Amino acid sequence: MLIFSFLLFINIYLFCQNEALKPEKTAAITIGFLQGGGSLVGVDFEKMLNNHLSVQVGFGFVGFGAAINYHPQGSIRSSFVSLQYIHQGFDRGFAQNGIGPSFVYRANKFFSCQFGFARILSRGPGWPSSAGRPAIIATYAIGIYLPL
Repeated sequence: MLIFSFLLFINIYLFCQNEALKPEKTAAITIGFLQGGGSLVGVDFEKMLNNHLSVQVGFGFVGFGAAINYHPQGSIRSSFVSLQYIHQGFDRGFAQNGIGPSFVYRANKFFSCQFGFARILSRGPGWPSSAGRPAIIATYAIGIYLPL
């Protein structure tokens, strides 16, 4: 029994050591609603440049976007603030594009949501005439993220 306990302790110790030695993930993919530059359904790819800064590009149905992100906690799994560019629609369906800040909340595992605002840079023929013409819009998204 003593030998069994000792072997179990050694295995647990070695497992914990291996977990601690795994390198921190430095990239993530986020899939969800209004991701990818405000697309109806989209995907964003994010890559850490150093401990706190990352860049992000995304696309989806029908739009694309890009962002520069700051992670105060220095991890791809942490929440962050972002300066984002959004582009919604293409050609005759182009609605609008804009730039602005947002806050992205990331749970420790999987869940991600964001809220911010954007200053409209231009509008196109896809913008509904009955919707008015606000200079600033709210931006938001919800999805799941997977560290890579």
